[in-house]
Amino acid sequence: MSLNTILESIAGFKTKIVCVTGGEPLSNKDTPLLVKELVNKNYTVLVETNGSYDIRVIPQKAVKIMDIKCPDSNMSHFMNWHNITYLTKYDEVKFVLSSRKDYEWAKSVIQKYNLSEIAHVLIGAVFSAISPRLVVEWILEDNLDVRFQLQLHKYIWEPQTRGV
Repeated sequence: MSLNTILESIAGFKTKIVCVTGGEPLSNKDTPLLVKELVNKNYTVLVETNGSYDIRVIPQKAVKIMDIKCPDSNMSHFMNWHNITYLTKYDEVKFVLSSRKDYEWAKSVIQKYNLSEIAHVLIGAVFSAISPRLVVEWILEDNLDVRFQLQLHKYIWEPQTRGV
């Protein structure tokens, strides 16, 4: 879709919040321009990124929601660790866990980079891979300064449904 088509298609909605998400939105070179236009039109813009692309291209007024891929995802080697230095207190960092190993790794990353002081930190559980309750128990035991989240779309729609 063209930039104008996107802007026209959302203009009729009552909400003033737009979430730009993936695949990976920063793989499209026009995403920063879209975000800038949305911000200029007084939308609250959330940009969900996997952390592999330079997040400095996202306009400052947008909220960056950056995944830090855990080892069990087999994607953690793509992480651009410099992105942590570009986060603000309005941004979010998200870990989605598949195992206790992922939890321990995420905890060490949170501590190493002092993430809870930099941005909001969210921890979630991969649907059907690990018990959400178990993850919450670990968080409480360790008194981590994080927010727990579920992959709600997997509970609302069938887990394999895409594009929702």
